[in-house]
Amino acid sequence: MADDQQVLAESPTAPPADEAPKPVAEPAKPDKGGFYWGTGRRKTAVARVRIKPGEGKYLVNGREINAYFTEDRDRNSATAPLNISKMESSLDVYVNVKGGGFMGQAGAVLLGLSRALKNYDPTLEHALRENDFLTRDAREVERKKYGQRGARRRFQFSKR
Repeated sequence: MADDQQVLAESPTAPPADEAPKPVAEPAKPDKGGFYWGTGRRKTAVARVRIKPGEGKYLVNGREINAYFTEDRDRNSATAPLNISKMESSLDVYVNVKGGGFMGQAGAVLLGLSRALKNYDPTLEHALRENDFLTRDAREVERKKYGQRGARRRFQFSKR
């Protein structure tokens, strides 16, 4: 009987009793300036996001976020990861974004900021992933084909 209990305790599926559960991944180390980085892409837009503890400054290409993203939907998209993590006033965010249009750039900033927040505090990953902020939207513009007006639209056909 005692041998059976010992065999069950040492089975490969059950973790050893003296081993503690694994902790969440350790946070990444900041770079020399104390920044945590994240890169986001959406369509043809690329955003490089840097965050560090501060008083809540948010600059996009050297301008305030309200001056850069004039549409509410773009501004809300770019700040959504901060709102979810409740860190709007405790982090400074610096974004360099290029390519694409305003909506694509806002999507790229959202992904880059989410990745930077995950590097800053790995415990936020679950909340960010639950809201689909860490999922790259892979949709791109389909290229135009020769012999057609666009990617799929054909020239008008006339039988006679």
